[in-house]
Amino acid sequence: MHIVIMGCGRVGATLAHTLEERGHSVAVIDQDATAFRRLGSGFGGQRVTGLGFDRDTLSEAGIADAGAFAAVSSGDNSNIIAARVAREVFGVENVSARIYDPRRAEVFERFGIPTVATVRWTAHQMLRRLLPAGAEPLWRDPSGGVQLSEVHITPAWVGHKVSRFQQHTGVRVAFLTRMGEAMLPTSRTVLQEGDLVHVMMYSDQVAEVEAACLLGPDEERQP
Repeated sequence: MHIVIMGCGRVGATLAHTLEERGHSVAVIDQDATAFRRLGSGFGGQRVTGLGFDRDTLSEAGIADAGAFAAVSSGDNSNIIAARVAREVFGVENVSARIYDPRRAEVFERFGIPTVATVRWTAHQMLRRLLPAGAEPLWRDPSGGVQLSEVHITPAWVGHKVSRFQQHTGVRVAFLTRMGEAMLPTSRTVLQEGDLVHVMMYSDQVAEVEAACLLGPDEERQP
């Protein structure tokens, strides 16, 4: 896939290298040509100097053939304008914009542009680590009936197998985050201290699942 990135700051440069390592062709746009130094000599994609919401600049970056567009410059307005141009003018299906102001992010999402609100995301992740109780939805299917959630488990589950956890709580463990790395567990995987547990469940099960996760493996759920 060809992917166009607007903004060659730390995020843009890291994203460009990651995508290129995965086999995608990448074009990076920035109005400051010196910003391309962050890409280093090993980057094989395009470097396009100009405004990321300018149609000629986008065309030079190959937007007509792009399967995705990421706006990650330091300006909220520039990011959302560029994302809308990519989506509405050039018909790029997968677009995303980095937004610093969470209030703006909520407004822009109503235009159908997925946003990553830096402050909101960071604060939210910190809260999840400081106050981890409850099931936090990370994804829902279009019907809203099934969701992927990060759940908090009581320390009593440490040392027990994922299979027992699933049987007791009625969920399916999709993946674990262990020491900062995601892993796909098997039924024999043993839960360890510090594991973040991500589960698939029915949306109408949330209260029941939260209660079950906070019970130890030897405690019975109340009907």
